[in-house]
Amino acid sequence: ANISSLITFSSLERTLNISVDTVEKFSGYLEDTFILFFLKRFSYKFREQEKSPRKVYAIDVGLANTIGFRFSQNMGRLAENLVFLELKRKEMLGSNLEIYYWKDVNHREVDFLIKEDLKVRQLIQVCWEVNRPETKNREIKALLKAMKEFNLEEGLIITDDYKAEENIKGKKINYIPLWEWYLKEDK
Repeated sequence: ANISSLITFSSLERTLNISVDTVEKFSGYLEDTFILFFLKRFSYKFREQEKSPRKVYAIDVGLANTIGFRFSQNMGRLAENLVFLELKRKEMLGSNLEIYYWKDVNHREVDFLIKEDLKVRQLIQVCWEVNRPETKNREIKALLKAMKEFNLEEGLIITDDYKAEENIKGKKINYIPLWEWYLKEDK
């Protein structure tokens, strides 16, 4: 599996030819030792959250590549992995943050949904090719749908080097380069 990609334990069961229980056990070991992380899909329904595919992220992309988690030269996936690691660091520092990804029935996806206490506080897309209209439109469409669902006025798109602010359908979308986002104190 590639980092920043959706996986299921049953797909790993078929690929590795071992039981789902074994896959879950070893995935837990990898997560407990901070080698890999499995991000759950946000849902108000616990069962749906547990049954949905998870996104996999690596603490060390080189190590993930070496042990068989292929890393394609997709800078977008690498950037998404970096954003995840920073959000995970914040989550582990004792804040009330919880990190998820969001996906609707039409398969529109937002890379990160940040929940604080009981409220969804922020939605983040990571889009490395924001200069490609079809990519930008896909990212905006998913972000706007999620913003509407969670009644948020602002959304964030982390980019390679594009910085701007756009108002679409009464919602504000901020674009910020990854390097600048990393330097911000209030991410």
